[in-house]
Amino acid sequence: MTRSDFSAIAVAGLLALAAVMPAHAATPADLLAGYAAQAGKPAAPARGQQLFTTTQGREWSCASCHAAVPSQAGKHASTGKTIGALAPAFNPERFTDPAKVEKWFRRNCNDVMARECTPAEKADVLAWLMTIKP
Repeated sequence: MTRSDFSAIAVAGLLALAAVMPAHAATPADLLAGYAAQAGKPAAPARGQQLFTTTQGREWSCASCHAAVPSQAGKHASTGKTIGALAPAFNPERFTDPAKVEKWFRRNCNDVMARECTPAEKADVLAWLMTIKP
């Protein structure tokens, strides 16, 4: 095996590994753009705030656990577990891991609305959360 053969195999292996590794270093803006693209329409922060603060298909709203203005820690409505601030400006780790974001949207939307959120709903809520500044 020549040196160039080895180099080509090493590069191909690294490219294959990169292709299967999950994306982790997203930004809230990246996620918002993706949700808005999936929805086929721009996000509306006002709709996001209304969705977040209004009781939906179940007994809770998002604000039941995350507070009406999620710039501070919240508390889970049934377990009492502390939940870190949801607004990205107050918690820089929020909305940076797409897999975690999807996991929690799936769980929380089911808890609040008895169904998964649509991409438009995710975009609207995230757009509103991004407007909350210190």
